[in-house]
Amino acid sequence: MARGDSAKGLAVRQAALEILEGILVRKSLFEEGLAASKIARTLEPRDRAFASAIVLSVLRHKGEIDAVLVSFMPKPLPRKSGLTLLVFFIGIAQLLFLDVAPHAAIDLCVSLARLDRGAAHFTGLVNAVLRRVAEKGRERLETLDGAVLNTPDWLWQRWVRSHGEEQARLIAASHLVEPQLDVSVASLPLEWSVRLGGTLLPGGSIRLPLGAGPVDELPGYSGGGWWIQDAASALPVRLLGDVAGQKVIDLCAAPGGKTMQLCAAGADVTAVDLSDERLDRLRENLERQKFKANVIAADALALDMPGQFDGVVLDAPCSATGTLRRHPELPYIRDGLDIGPLVKLQTRMLKAAARLVRPGGLLIYCTCSLEIEEGEKQIDGFLSAFGMDFELTPVRPVEDGFESNFVTVEGYLRTLPCMTIGAKSGLDGFFAARLKRKG
Repeated sequence: MARGDSAKGLAVRQAALEILEGILVRKSLFEEGLAASKIARTLEPRDRAFASAIVLSVLRHKGEIDAVLVSFMPKPLPRKSGLTLLVFFIGIAQLLFLDVAPHAAIDLCVSLARLDRGAAHFTGLVNAVLRRVAEKGRERLETLDGAVLNTPDWLWQRWVRSHGEEQARLIAASHLVEPQLDVSVASLPLEWSVRLGGTLLPGGSIRLPLGAGPVDELPGYSGGGWWIQDAASALPVRLLGDVAGQKVIDLCAAPGGKTMQLCAAGADVTAVDLSDERLDRLRENLERQKFKANVIAADALALDMPGQFDGVVLDAPCSATGTLRRHPELPYIRDGLDIGPLVKLQTRMLKAAARLVRPGGLLIYCTCSLEIEEGEKQIDGFLSAFGMDFELTPVRPVEDGFESNFVTVEGYLRTLPCMTIGAKSGLDGFFAARLKRKG
């Protein structure tokens, strides 16, 4: 390896180490860790992308990586070993999942360990263990149950209870596949799919190929031809039907995907979010798309607009376990204990959202969660308390234009990451229910 290539390769691994430490030690989101990494900011786009790929590979395969490491390391690392464990993670991810040449992966990880005061004492161990992984790691990998190992136990047990073990395995397997980028368009979806080199999905979303390039350099981005939005996230707004000329409020609206869908459909839109900082991003998106909406920074629980809207969309704060394809760090910065408080907040927000709906109007409740407490059980509880005023308007696959596997027997919309949309596989896990106010 040439000296310049070695220095660049080491910088890539340093950036990966910084980001991984932010996630696994300080419990930060991947995007936060990437933005905070001083080294990552100095890298060229291609090298920064590879540093990100190393980190995401570690997170997607962490259970398998842990098991392989235990197999080839004679005893656990002492408590004062610095970042040695993370160096091992980076090395094993390269050797077993990214097809990096063994000599490059091992030599650079040894150099990486030397740069950390605590890990510098373990460079010999790093070298020896990674060489054994390079020789025997794939053989060991074949004996492992990746679906169970790569899913933290608190999450695995939940999915087995809620969806059954077979479905849980399919969900876990879907998280190992790098997701493609989906976008929504205001008009001319077929034309835009051709311009972007993507695939037009049922419902009008466009799926871009992997490696499509930097988002802000793609055709139509700066001119407002489309916006980023997972195909599953684009489904709930469709439950409102034709909203042209109707007053619709989007609660917890930032960064604005659903707001822009509503604007494109001709609705008179009010967008509300608690965070003014997040609303700045929504405003930027609206400006780029040349859409207009009434943007309000406010607590959705305290809005005083009773019965003023034909449609209310509540994409409630949730555990986001349906988005692990894109955010594999989430299971490692949370432990499930926050789901209870989130369920209580959702209950309060659903009650507050209901007050905004005019008689005869629709309330769409949705979450990007796979947890039934944040979906089906939440609506069951709401109807038990407010069934005198609201009724479930079941989703009908044929009438509403949804794929039949997205609709439950109760009439809820429920997508899972392992499902297909058209001929394409994979989309975020989402839940949505359509409620109509009586009167």
